[in-house]
Amino acid sequence: MPNHYLKWVYLIALSLLWGSSFILIKKGLEGLTPIQLGAVRVLITGLFLSAIGFKKVKQIKQKQWLWIAISGFIGTLFPSILFAYAETEIDSAIASILNSTVPLLALIVGITFFGAMFNKQQFWGVLVGLLGSALLIFAGASLNPGQNYWYALLPVIASLMYAFNANIIKSYLQDISALGIATGSFIVLIPFAFGLLLATNFFDADNLSNAVVQESLYYVLVLALLGTALAKIIFNRLIQLSNPVFSTSVTYLIPVVALFWGVIDGESFNSYQLGAGGVILLGVYLSNRKRKLKKS
Repeated sequence: MPNHYLKWVYLIALSLLWGSSFILIKKGLEGLTPIQLGAVRVLITGLFLSAIGFKKVKQIKQKQWLWIAISGFIGTLFPSILFAYAETEIDSAIASILNSTVPLLALIVGITFFGAMFNKQQFWGVLVGLLGSALLIFAGASLNPGQNYWYALLPVIASLMYAFNANIIKSYLQDISALGIATGSFIVLIPFAFGLLLATNFFDADNLSNAVVQESLYYVLVLALLGTALAKIIFNRLIQLSNPVFSTSVTYLIPVVALFWGVIDGESFNSYQLGAGGVILLGVYLSNRKRKLKKS
């Protein structure tokens, strides 16, 4: 299949995988605590990536291991736990829409801490996107009084961590393959994930023999292998086949898939929240749209 068509196949596959991750988190929380879910997800993914990408770790220089470790914590472990905590109080579809603020926050972080350049269009895109996030949180809080919408700040914090991670990789780990970065960061995280599971008594016989826990582990297994490990490989390949602008357009599709699963699972979602989500996506579009060159 020509690369022109293959990149669309990868884009759709990636949106399905990442868009389905939020409902899998929700299902995993039925038998696991947020910390356990995040730790199990990291542990399974780490073992899988170690098996297929261990040779790539040789690319990492000694001085780069600190950045690899930071990338692992703020790009995977902490966000995994934060999103899990968020979905104990807010719907999975809402969490997915708030996750779409990553490109906006990456632009802010790049400008503020990494000396990135920006233009007026990107500035307005950031403002529109952040306005949409605020509207979404306030709309959800008023329409779902039974839910604690302070937890909606957790996906925003997680997205901010993703934004820092993207800039760190771009600035300090550019000469390492994507598989090498992912494998190295997960190797660092494996002992911490294992320690968290020990601390929360995850390995107790009574806990592991619980039917609800076993069913939740099935969802987390799918989440780890497909929504984390496979998705990372596909995303890296998508960047190679296309460009960063095209590959980050998956941001537009993830909430659509997550919303579909949320509605199927009985989550409430109305026009106010839909409109706020649309404002966020408009901001993402404005901040990432290429400026047209004027003809002289």
